[in-house]
Amino acid sequence: MNNTALLLDSLDNVGVALCDLTPGEQVKLELHSLEIRQFIPAKHKFALQDFFPGDEILMYGTVVAEATQKINKGAALTLENIQHKTQAYSLELKTEARRQPEVAHWKDKTFLGFHREDGQVGTANYWLVLPLVFCENTNIKLLQEAFENALGFAQPNPYELQIKALIAGDKSGTALADTSATLEIERNRLFPQVDGIRFLTHSMGCGGTRDDASALCSLLAGYIHHPNVAGATVLSLGCQNAQVGLLQEKLASLNCQKPVMICEQQQEGTTHALLSKAVKDTIDGLKLANQCFREPAPLSKLVVGLECGGSDGFSGISANPTLGHVSDVVVALGGTAILSEFPELCGAEQDLINRCTRPELAKKFVHLMETYNASAKRVGSGFDKNPSPGNIKDGLLTDAIKSCGAAKKGGTAPISDVLDYPEYITNPGLNLLCTPGNDVESTTALAGSGANLILFTTGLGTPTGNPICPVIKVASNTKLALKMPDIIDFDAGTIISGEETPATAGERLMEFLVAVASGQIQTKAEEKRNFDFIPWKRGVSL
Repeated sequence: MNNTALLLDSLDNVGVALCDLTPGEQVKLELHSLEIRQFIPAKHKFALQDFFPGDEILMYGTVVAEATQKINKGAALTLENIQHKTQAYSLELKTEARRQPEVAHWKDKTFLGFHREDGQVGTANYWLVLPLVFCENTNIKLLQEAFENALGFAQPNPYELQIKALIAGDKSGTALADTSATLEIERNRLFPQVDGIRFLTHSMGCGGTRDDASALCSLLAGYIHHPNVAGATVLSLGCQNAQVGLLQEKLASLNCQKPVMICEQQQEGTTHALLSKAVKDTIDGLKLANQCFREPAPLSKLVVGLECGGSDGFSGISANPTLGHVSDVVVALGGTAILSEFPELCGAEQDLINRCTRPELAKKFVHLMETYNASAKRVGSGFDKNPSPGNIKDGLLTDAIKSCGAAKKGGTAPISDVLDYPEYITNPGLNLLCTPGNDVESTTALAGSGANLILFTTGLGTPTGNPICPVIKVASNTKLALKMPDIIDFDAGTIISGEETPATAGERLMEFLVAVASGQIQTKAEEKRNFDFIPWKRGVSL
């Protein structure tokens, strides 16, 4: 790899700066030789030819923008001289031969997981406590405090110690805070096979549409049915839209046979009666969960969610293709990968259409994409408004540039199914799941659809995690991995430096993923208790 710039595809007419490029610097990329005309920050793009208004900009071998004014060869692409544009697509499938990854090394490998009666295998073993309606959030928090303190899952808060130090006269406020990290938590492991109790809260369940309540119950049913969950305690008020009966219908549709303890406040009477019942039922549930043990499972039982957040101009070059390799390996082994974030597939439609194994899947994908984009446009937005200020600052100037890089997480495998939110997976292979690009809404949906691990790429850094599904953070650049070691699990910046390829980094990431699935490594998000849960209220969220 050229250590200063990169041409992503032979059809491309722009290059990517791998480091800061200065005026007068000579760059050679395959058949292109040019002089840099102006300062090009690392991660940003520069013209390999002269562009005039209306000319198409190509990256990843496809259209990602068009010029809005003249751009000289060697000059930078900016928001002032380009705008979002995508290549037209059709529903005609143009199947291409795709190279299968070499998986002989992985064929007989296993991970240590929790085998469920329905054939799913968990990478963790949790008991879940959740509300059907926001009215129960306070009671959920009371239960959380009680259980975590009683069972030893509570952790010391270093900022509480810092406050006490400041009050005591330590002006720096660091003396106690710095030592807090060395404090060991003594856990009363009455339930040694249970990895923890996870408590969810949310802002839905009533006051919205009936469709909102139905989607919420489907999502919660997915969480209860999830292979990382042994069972659940459900708190209900009683009069809300998200009725207990609706949740039970959704669980029945998944053929979920797990223990589910229902506690309804308007039926029990006092808050004390409600919570006392919830405590007793949860203890009974924990006793059942504690009867599960980790046992070897084939890698075909892995269900890997593919996510990105806080992306940068290197994400589509390093971290995302690394996930693409892992996705292809898992699929080739008979496992499942789920690619989400539909606003960040805008511009990559034709490639995804061509990879659909059946015409009806392509039609469903296009219908979901176009319906979603149209609903955003009705309120003055659209997929083209997806890139955040952080994305733009670090080189993702248009949604198509961002999307064509984001789609690399899905590798090259055929698409076996297309899921609308919050559908649960039924087919192994690569699945597309309709979610927003919003990090937490999308990771929440991935877990709700059955992902038992989530691979999450980032170029800028984000602490996002999930209550029931380990989230492995993959940095697109080494600078980020060194700057935020408390949230990054894996550095794919070695690809930018030329030390590795996406395939070799992907093999290394597979090793890490199997260790996490086996409970041998705890992710940084789990260590920091980043248990984020936000249901998608179907509407405009990019």
